[in-house]
Amino acid sequence: MSTAFSMTPLFRQSVGFDRFNDLFESAMRNEAGSSYPPYNVEKYADDRYRIVVAAAGFQSEDLDLQVERGVLTVSGGKRDNAENVTYLYQGIAQRAFKLSFRLADHIEVKAAELTNGLLNIDLLRVVPEEAKAKRIPINAVRPVLDN
Repeated sequence: MSTAFSMTPLFRQSVGFDRFNDLFESAMRNEAGSSYPPYNVEKYADDRYRIVVAAAGFQSEDLDLQVERGVLTVSGGKRDNAENVTYLYQGIAQRAFKLSFRLADHIEVKAAELTNGLLNIDLLRVVPEEAKAKRIPINAVRPVLDN
């Protein structure tokens, strides 16, 4: 049985959605076991979003955020143990991680804040004037073309 899914019917009546196919394929390839650290994706309005990453045990200098070609990457690494502590039990995971989020067109990262072990990343959709919908007037009289 094939697990391939054809996007052809969707593309028959759409133009310029090539990235959607890439997004769908990358979601299908994503491994199911990558749930560390847990995170939420929240929507506050049509143009306001927040990603909340549970980053218990991490400090701001242990975390890195980058946006490249429409992909937000959040990564964290365990810092060196300067206090030379021997753990009898270590239940707070501080292993390295990397999360990637594909951002839609015109989504910008506005702020990032680490508070009480939660990394809050605020996102805002900023649509430029030239990308907004505009009404095209239809002339009632056919224009005369010069020959």
